[in-house]
Amino acid sequence: MQRTVNYRGFEIHVDLLPTSADMFDVWFRIEGPIKPPGVVALGERIKIRGGPFSRRWAYLVSEIAGQAAVDVILGPAE
Repeated sequence: MQRTVNYRGFEIHVDLLPTSADMFDVWFRIEGPIKPPGVVALGERIKIRGGPFSRRWAYLVSEIAGQAAVDVILGPAE
């Protein structure tokens, strides 16, 4: 299952992989208009630790992790 969330000009792509009944491992990937020097994880899948999660939690934690990563790249929102 996939979902894409737009945040501050970047796209956060979320991928869920079923592990058992109603439980999922989750990865996110960030795509954006810029690729700052030294940031090597843009475009790479990153697994969220601590799973498996229910579907709802999987989407929530991956979106928050992706947003936090974008905030680190761009700095605090004004």
